[in-house]
Amino acid sequence: DLHRLVAAGLTYEGAKAFATPRRLALTVQGVPARQPDLKEERKGPKVGAPEQAIAGFLRAAGLTSIDQAKVQADKKGDFYVAITEKAGRINLGLEGVLVFSAMAGFAGSYLTGQWWAGVLLAGLSGALIAALHGLVASLPRVNDIAAGIAIMLFGAGLAFYLGKPLIQPQAEQIPVLPLGGWSGSQKVAAALDVNVLFPIGVALALALAWGLKHTGWGLKVRMVGDSADAARALGTSVAGVRIAATTAGGFIAGLGGASLSLYYPGSWNEGLSSGQGLIAVALVIFARWHPVRCLGAALLFGGAGALGPALQSVGVSGYYHLFNAVPYVLTLAILVWTCSPRQSLRGAPAELGVSR
Repeated sequence: DLHRLVAAGLTYEGAKAFATPRRLALTVQGVPARQPDLKEERKGPKVGAPEQAIAGFLRAAGLTSIDQAKVQADKKGDFYVAITEKAGRINLGLEGVLVFSAMAGFAGSYLTGQWWAGVLLAGLSGALIAALHGLVASLPRVNDIAAGIAIMLFGAGLAFYLGKPLIQPQAEQIPVLPLGGWSGSQKVAAALDVNVLFPIGVALALALAWGLKHTGWGLKVRMVGDSADAARALGTSVAGVRIAATTAGGFIAGLGGASLSLYYPGSWNEGLSSGQGLIAVALVIFARWHPVRCLGAALLFGGAGALGPALQSVGVSGYYHLFNAVPYVLTLAILVWTCSPRQSLRGAPAELGVSR
């Protein structure tokens, strides 16, 4: 109810209730686009208390040293106080998900002789690694940044180890959609060929944009991202929603890994990803966490990545490696721009650590 939301930190200007024989409705006016940052204070033992009491306070507050706590005075003396801010997570483990799913997709296609089996295995493998990331990040006193880096290293290392026998073999490739069949130029026709996963990705972006805005599960996902306390007040499992969303995102990232190993460049090797999982994180920041804008940003990054090969195909090869660096330069420029004190991360979930 409204009282529980207010207790969780909701602020508003006015509310009005409407009742009919079959329905009860409540309208709330003046809700700000973002609620104020929430801070939690945990009072600890007195200054000079036994070491056992201080150790218990540090464990309960998630601190590693008593120096991280502040000292506040009241009528009974000086006490330690831990002040913490609630934050969400950002999926830095995406690079490990992408590399591992690329290896799994290539292995599935090679062993079965069916490209669709490789794509399915890539999606399931990505979901598995992402679910592990979600579970680890949901544990108490776990640093999300450290967990993301650990998952990235784990996924990439496991893929390199298991993928050693797959470097030389060839696997069944994802078929193409010949969108350039109308052109009499072989180069134009080849440039307009896309793999069959591309329209699926476009449909997923549109479906997610609609679902996050118009469905019950979309409302839960957005609520957990913007106010975990409000979600808990409504009985929503914050950890469950975050793990489910991370797992679903891992499945979709797995489809991207399958595109790397089964379409372009269409083989498996240890340098296959070249940091594209980290580029995807910058892409989401650039697109302000909106699925349709993410689609446009992906086309922009993809065009930047295709610039070098396209120029080489028409005979411009002098600065090939320089043009290959365009996606990474673009990524650095976006990160510098979004980190500027004059720029705010508009559209970012309020529970995300980078929005604090």
